[in-house]
Amino acid sequence: MIPKLKKIINERKLLKVFALSLLVFPLFYSQSSQKVKAGLEFQWEDNGHKRLKWYQRTSLKRAQNKIFFFLRPSDRNTGLLKINIKVPDNFSSKLVEDKISLCKVTIGGFNSRTKCIENIPSDIEINDKKTKIDIYPINPLPSSKDSYAVVFKVNNPRRNGLYQFHSFGQSAGKIPVSYYLGTWTLKIDQS
Repeated sequence: MIPKLKKIINERKLLKVFALSLLVFPLFYSQSSQKVKAGLEFQWEDNGHKRLKWYQRTSLKRAQNKIFFFLRPSDRNTGLLKINIKVPDNFSSKLVEDKISLCKVTIGGFNSRTKCIENIPSDIEINDKKTKIDIYPINPLPSSKDSYAVVFKVNNPRRNGLYQFHSFGQSAGKIPVSYYLGTWTLKIDQS
């Protein structure tokens, strides 16, 4: 009786393994053959970083790209005399003052494209290490209901990954105070 029982148990284990492999194999196959673009962003260790909105034309590495870093009305409490952007150290793209601009922008959606409406004249300074960008608008950016964007025309880096750009603003008022605006998390894909 015991050998029959062992045979039945072994057959059931084999049947379970076979059934499980039939269920799991299509999952591996579908993940490797199709690329899924998720509309969800995760940031680990949320330690006071305010997420700012951004838009990029392409996320492929080494591709020519136009990146819009948005400053919406809810992102700024007062008018801005100065915008400071900290560029990540590993963002190995060539930054040039001529290819960086500040503009009033319409944020695109399902039926429209993101585009600059009006260029805001400003002085742009990049430090020697290419890790800090200072933008000085000729007239302070008002705290109105308009959205503004810092626009980069760059080639994407060679390495894929997430790149965090931190931004700070200097308020327009009797006593100019610098404060944290938020963080843009840019994603560069592998293919």
